[in-house]
Amino acid sequence: QQQLSLAYSVVCRRSFHYSSFDCHSAAQSRACTRSFPKTFPEKMSKLRLFATALGSRLTVRTVRENHGIPLLLRELPRWFSTEAEQPPQDSAVDSFLQTPGTGLVYGRLIGVTRHTLKTDIVNMLEGCKLTLDDVKVDYNRSFTPVGMMVQFPSRNAFDQAIRVIGKKGRLYKLERADRSQWDPLIPYNGKAVLLQGIPRNALPEDVERFLTGCEYDASSIDMFLRAGFPDPIRMATVKFPSQTEAMNAFIKKNRSFCLNNQILLRVLQ
Repeated sequence: QQQLSLAYSVVCRRSFHYSSFDCHSAAQSRACTRSFPKTFPEKMSKLRLFATALGSRLTVRTVRENHGIPLLLRELPRWFSTEAEQPPQDSAVDSFLQTPGTGLVYGRLIGVTRHTLKTDIVNMLEGCKLTLDDVKVDYNRSFTPVGMMVQFPSRNAFDQAIRVIGKKGRLYKLERADRSQWDPLIPYNGKAVLLQGIPRNALPEDVERFLTGCEYDASSIDMFLRAGFPDPIRMATVKFPSQTEAMNAFIKKNRSFCLNNQILLRVLQ
């Protein structure tokens, strides 16, 4: 430490001597500057800067080399893992387009009327491989059809139905749907009849007398009120053993009278 102090004092004296030296020209001044000896603190400072720069360069080079590692080497731990790779959680799944495990596709047909039959839809959508069991009518609380649900065997069949509807003048509109809209619907399959206009004081026995001569399930008679104008309308649904018996009841009893009220019948699809 004493030696360093002595060297520093000598350098300072030399610095003072050279600083007082009178250079007669710019060329002599530059020569004096070049000949001026480097002080010890300056040398130490430059060494520190050099070491810092060298360390930073090595760090940057190491980072660049790590980024340059082939993707194959970095993926090896995951490739050799014995655990099954989990599918991405945020993958988009369209619940309408395909029901898991079945491949069934559901659609909602809009534009149907009270006179539209399931057979009309199956025949119209030829080439879609539909049966009567693949069609359900969506009724509101007053048993007015508001649409039909169609179950297609595949996505291709659904696309084919859209093309067929487009070619036949777009009488109906086919929209996307899912199984949650299909399951709650009750299929009557032409084996149930709706009776409208039943007197409000009528009893189930009066309905049975009205249906005399028809084959039906007496325990299935369900009577209820629905909103109407100007007064609520009383209705009833009755189930029959077959479509033929239901149609016979419609032919025989439609617009007949029950307790002086004319009754309208309609076969439910």
